[in-house]
Amino acid sequence: MYPESEILFPPRCIPLLMETRGKAWKALVRRVIGLPEDHPDTLALSLTVIRLAGCLTCDMDSYRASLGCAACSQRAVAGFKGTDEQLIRRFEEAREEIEAYLNRGTPLSAKRKTAARKAQASKATASSRSSKSSRTSRGR
Repeated sequence: MYPESEILFPPRCIPLLMETRGKAWKALVRRVIGLPEDHPDTLALSLTVIRLAGCLTCDMDSYRASLGCAACSQRAVAGFKGTDEQLIRRFEEAREEIEAYLNRGTPLSAKRKTAARKAQASKATASSRSSKSSRTSRGR
């Protein structure tokens, strides 16, 4: 009844995305096609499409599932409202997340939160130092 649908966007559908956007996107897809399925770039492109197509909220009773992964992913990529450069930037961010996870086992979002906390603590420390120095210079 339904075309081939999987739980998440399958790498076997990547070649079908080549003609959905402009030259820069086509070059990216062409490069990724030649890579193994477990390569970080293949995983990053799949993650990008999973996010665009909303694969995490798809179920077998949905319209998207009735389309099948191939058609749904093509529609999602072609329907992206941003430029190819913005879409490729999303791919690069997904690749950073994949590499961070594979290399360290820590998601990049957690690292960003930690870095933000450190930056806030650093600002707070610098602020308290400057207020202490201004108080001591006034007292002299």
